Amino acid sequence: MYLPLNALRAFEVSARHLSFTRAAEELSVTQTAVSMQVKNLEQRLGVALFRRLPRGLALTDEGLALLPVVAQSFGRIADVLGQFEHGRRREVLTVGVVGTFAVGWLMSRLREFQHDHPFIDLRLLTNNNRVDLAGEGLDFAIRFGDGAWHGTEAERLFAAPLAPMCAPEIAGRLHHPADLAGETLLRSYRASEWGQWFAAVGLPCPPLRGFVFDSSLAMAEAAAQQAGVALLPVLMFERELRDGRLACPFESDIETGAYWLTRLKSRQQTPAMATFRRWLLAQAQAQAQADGV
Repeated sequence: MYLPLNALRAFEVSARHLSFTRAAEELSVTQTAVSMQVKNLEQRLGVALFRRLPRGLALTDEGLALLPVVAQSFGRIADVLGQFEHGRRREVLTVGVVGTFAVGWLMSRLREFQHDHPFIDLRLLTNNNRVDLAGEGLDFAIRFGDGAWHGTEAERLFAAPLAPMCAPEIAGRLHHPADLAGETLLRSYRASEWGQWFAAVGLPCPPLRGFVFDSSLAMAEAAAQQAGVALLPVLMFERELRDGRLACPFESDIETGAYWLTRLKSRQQTPAMATFRRWLLAQAQAQAQADGV
């Protein structure tokens, strides 16, 4: 059955306002024109969509059934039309990012990306390194680890070695790695990291009784507030080092993984995905060169 678009629009707006008069104001036509469009639609369908009341309208059961379908359809049309600007289509790109990477590295570069690629609508969803690409509808996920995730294609960005970091007040009393035995050692959910660091400096790991965090950002904030010493990716907290909120008492660090750009192997790349990938890999290469890797 052919249904005229104008009639469906008149119905949707009238149903939203429950008034032909207010619908006419929104559509910039006369109240009579809206009423006639709705009446013609009712005749085509063979049902009444509204009950005409002394003061306004009320939807019939048939109108209630039709409204969500029509409203959703117009909404989807508006969403697609909204993607076009200056003769080009805007593309939505959804990227999941581990919070530490997003705040410590990516945010400062997003303005450049937006300037160079104004027709990509980038949407960032931060996480604590646990992500479901398919379930969350992500085009990409940037995460920390060894690059081995089932069903996922991963491209290495760069490593971010971990080193002890703490408030300057605590750093002032730390002269040798063995001094850490007298401090509260803050821990991430990756329980082996402190053991690896102490092994790297040739010391036994002291008993670990500090707080456990699922986010390096939260752990860094706790360290800055003198709750203890945290093992953190120094590269992600350079701003805190410059600002004097955190300090690195020792140069020794360990590499436990790297940041990776990942996507489902079954996910076909869109033009927006290809553009973001090229840009991010170039940025990562520049970072690696700056680190002397």
